[in-house]
Amino acid sequence: MTAMLRLAVVAALLASAAAFTAPASLSTIRAARNAAISARPAGLRLASPVRAAKPGALRMGQTPSVMGETIEEFVAKDDPKLQKVVLGLFSAVKEIAYKVRTASCEKSSCFNEFGDEQLAIDILADNILFANLKACGACEVASSEETPTEDPQGGTGFSVAFDPLDGSSIIDVNFSVGTICGIWPGGTLVGVDGHDMAASLISVYGPRTTISIAWKDKPYTHEFLLIDDFSGNHGKWLRTNEFTAINEGKMVAPGNLRSTQDNPGYMKLWNYWMENKYQLRYTGGMVPDVNQLLIKGKGIFVNPTSPAAPAKLRVLYEVLPMALLIEKAGGKTTDGKGSALDLKTVTTEDRTQVAFGSAKEVDRFNDWVGWAEPFMVTSKDDPNWKKAEK
Repeated sequence: MTAMLRLAVVAALLASAAAFTAPASLSTIRAARNAAISARPAGLRLASPVRAAKPGALRMGQTPSVMGETIEEFVAKDDPKLQKVVLGLFSAVKEIAYKVRTASCEKSSCFNEFGDEQLAIDILADNILFANLKACGACEVASSEETPTEDPQGGTGFSVAFDPLDGSSIIDVNFSVGTICGIWPGGTLVGVDGHDMAASLISVYGPRTTISIAWKDKPYTHEFLLIDDFSGNHGKWLRTNEFTAINEGKMVAPGNLRSTQDNPGYMKLWNYWMENKYQLRYTGGMVPDVNQLLIKGKGIFVNPTSPAAPAKLRVLYEVLPMALLIEKAGGKTTDGKGSALDLKTVTTEDRTQVAFGSAKEVDRFNDWVGWAEPFMVTSKDDPNWKKAEK
């Protein structure tokens, strides 16, 4: 990107920054986003498919397939419209990775290298994703966790739901954060379940920038690495791993631990993990905490609910996309009574508890924690509430 183009983007974003200095309505956020998108130079929108050299020796782990394909090569035989959506999301993640890496952030805003205040990084990520989806021409509807409505994008073929920057509350301490996206055929995101998804992905912005992606009609879950070494592959996404199994292993990422105080099954599970000396691997960011199950090939991530600490994870934006990734990688998912992929969206803001991981660990969650319905109470004054048995 030339310096002139970079300045154009910065100018457009700064022009809309004032809209976000105080809590704004959805219409204000949407208007500012559309203004930023309209000002983007056309050359920034989508990377055109590139025919790279034959796969080389780049490997992040020994897998059954040859590593090193570019994302363009890997999707070359896919549905053309699905290709456009996937490549649009990869392009967006590349741009977000640069913003995350170069911004100096507080909890509500970020500053560029000149000390100029810019939009909060999650709003920047939101704008970038909408811009790329609109530009790809194959997205009918998109919906962001930041503005949970179905917004027409002018294309035809697929609809996309996304969490633009999951973990944005921990970005100021330089923890890894990520983006979550689910892709569905058609023009609506209400009344769909995980089995309807065409593909889903998560990106991790850490020491490396990676995307883990799964397709409904392809086996396994695949990792692509953004090459950032000024070599001949600089700026390309190369496939570096293929995840085929999540085995049993003593590693746990326990979310919403506050709910152990009034969810007896979760307290029992927590005590079991501690007594059996499980490795505690929890950052507070759902994307890296779930992605580690793929990388390590073992363990469990949980986020249960309780009367005093109800579930916060959104079915559409977080749970369904991640469930496809885990199950395609050979793992198991649950909401306490069945596969998380069975969940059907009633609204864009449905929430649920979840557990992702190896089969035996998820079965133990089902047995001890189970379905959340008994905990659908409003306070400790409710007769159905009882203190956890320690």
